[in-house]
Amino acid sequence: MLSRSDLAANSQLCIEKAQGSLLGLAVGDAMGDLGRSAEYRARYGIVTQLYTGGKSTDDTEFALLTAATLLDCGGHLTYAALVDSWFRRILNAGGVNERAGRPLYGAAANLERGMLPPRTGRDNVMNDDDGAAMRIAPVGIVWAGDPARAATYARLDAEMSHYEDGVWAAQAVAASVALAMVDAPLADVIAAGLAQIPANSWLGRTMEKAMQIASTNTIEQAWEPLHTEFWTPMHSAVAEALPQIYALLHLTQGDFQQAMFWGCNFGRDADTIGAVLGAITGAMHGVNVIPAAWRERVEQPSGVCLRFTAALRISDVATQLAALVTP
Repeated sequence: MLSRSDLAANSQLCIEKAQGSLLGLAVGDAMGDLGRSAEYRARYGIVTQLYTGGKSTDDTEFALLTAATLLDCGGHLTYAALVDSWFRRILNAGGVNERAGRPLYGAAANLERGMLPPRTGRDNVMNDDDGAAMRIAPVGIVWAGDPARAATYARLDAEMSHYEDGVWAAQAVAASVALAMVDAPLADVIAAGLAQIPANSWLGRTMEKAMQIASTNTIEQAWEPLHTEFWTPMHSAVAEALPQIYALLHLTQGDFQQAMFWGCNFGRDADTIGAVLGAITGAMHGVNVIPAAWRERVEQPSGVCLRFTAALRISDVATQLAALVTP
């Protein structure tokens, strides 16, 4: 396992890991979105490739918003920096466009009403979904090797739109990415995430159950209970999606290709499941674990949700984030 200083001293490795995490997120987002598409299921049964129709959703584009905000403030997030970024890049640029999660629309509306965080997330619709966890990997990249600091800043970002379970989930993902960036063993990567979640919470209870399922079954045996045990009617909550993500991370042993295969064919919230798995495993293994054709396909976001992202190249953003990893 590397220290933060070790990683900072090896700029090429740091860039490769940052690109692996951010492009892995984008690949998982796009491939998972295809994997739950009736058109692609009817044609292929399962999705094994990032086909031509794959493109970014709100998962990738809000992650790029988090990344841009981190770059604004040198990695040291504040509520003020977050509010400024949301106004400049969302509210003053036409608002949240298509395909965003409900709490993201709600947070933007709350800002327009004059609310400030954390109330923007606390007094918000469906603020316990996975919309903060999906976007938080850039915090883990910047705070590589420092899961406690990653969790602290993840809380601030998540509180723009989420509360309690939704915030704890974001802290978990950021902490896991932070350790994945420095080659921590998979068990430590998972444990760092679990440590951010109160045991006596809905998310804590479902996480415990999911890890029990994952530790006592093969992935084929675990497949049905991972769907049926956590299913929430009408809309996926983070207490459903995050346990599934961490169970699949354990069951695939952090293998990027296996994580994409199983996560992106999961159904329901497969874009977020794929995105978070891609962010963690991409940070573990670096950008070269992702097929070049897949990287190129997601390199430029579609801007379907946040317009400003269509002008970005993800690998460039990741390289800039890597420059913030200092001793």
